[in-house]
Amino acid sequence: MAQILDRLVGDWQDRLRARRDRLIADPAFQRWSLANPLARIVARRRARAALDLTAGFVYSQVLFTCARLRLFDILIDGPLILPELADRLGLPAEAARRLLDAAVSLDLAERRSGGRYGLGQLGAAFAGNRASLSLVEHQPLLYADLADPVALLRGERRAVLADYWPYSDLEKPKALAAEQVAPYSALMAASQPMVAQEALDAYDISRHKRLMDVGGGEGVFLCAAAARAPDLQVTLVDLPAVADRARARFEAAGVLPRAHICGGDFLRDSLPKGADVVTLIRIVHDQDDDRALALLRNVRAALEPGATLLIIEAMSGVKGAEPLDAYYGFYTLAMGRGEPRRVEEIEALLRQSGFGGFRLLRNALPTLTSILVAKAV
Repeated sequence: MAQILDRLVGDWQDRLRARRDRLIADPAFQRWSLANPLARIVARRRARAALDLTAGFVYSQVLFTCARLRLFDILIDGPLILPELADRLGLPAEAARRLLDAAVSLDLAERRSGGRYGLGQLGAAFAGNRASLSLVEHQPLLYADLADPVALLRGERRAVLADYWPYSDLEKPKALAAEQVAPYSALMAASQPMVAQEALDAYDISRHKRLMDVGGGEGVFLCAAAARAPDLQVTLVDLPAVADRARARFEAAGVLPRAHICGGDFLRDSLPKGADVVTLIRIVHDQDDDRALALLRNVRAALEPGATLLIIEAMSGVKGAEPLDAYYGFYTLAMGRGEPRRVEEIEALLRQSGFGGFRLLRNALPTLTSILVAKAV
């Protein structure tokens, strides 16, 4: 009976939405919305959203150009007049003015007194966040793959990102050499501090004795966790060429005496035992379902019942982060493997792997990451 009622309610809602869609698509209704003082607010908001969708690629190119030319670094010390900025940017005066006016329209810059330009609020936020800028400067690889998105969806072309993340389609990723892992390892290390801070603010890692970060890259997250919990022992697992890059960071942070570095393939090799908490940071959404299950089952085999698993990554459908479906959906497509998943989809994979007791933590920036807690059962 409940299923019949759910279906009837669903059919009724679908009919209402179909009528709504036809109404919104009607040019006469659109003209009426703009003429009606109350409806005009909604109509203008919808028109602005449509503009943002249409012009979004241009917006991203303005941001990329500002980052590439170090505009935020230049303006962080104070506003400058156009001729000074043009000289610092290495652009003709007219080109610099065009870029700055575009940046002003996006709140990356703002006009100041005396014909000067200073940082806008968004520009100031980027100036103070080197990790964000590293991701911005990485985006042209994705933009190149999206030059023909239909061909990408049809699988008619090999994406550039598939080569940038070489492990994504290799059967023997442990064979990767240092020069092959250097670009993506450096990017992950540069962007990891934002995620580490968000996750460690949401979850008290000091309650644990040994933390294992699977796919831990250069050890940025483990260093941050170790700083929060002085008695915490840490284990890093990643491909040999990647894990080797963590040693110098651990030593510089004074973490090496309480660290264990394990080079291996986390999908095929047994993981070290003894951790009471494991982290998977931006790992699960890089895998298709079969590989994700293999990974989660491998993690479970290394844990005692009651141990904790933290999945830390952007998740589909999380309130406040809905547009990430578009970004990560196409990013993982270009990468060649993986997809953004809803929380309940991740939980289903976890159940099949021997986990339960799920809890999605509240955190400040779901657009950056979500944190899902699970227990080994």
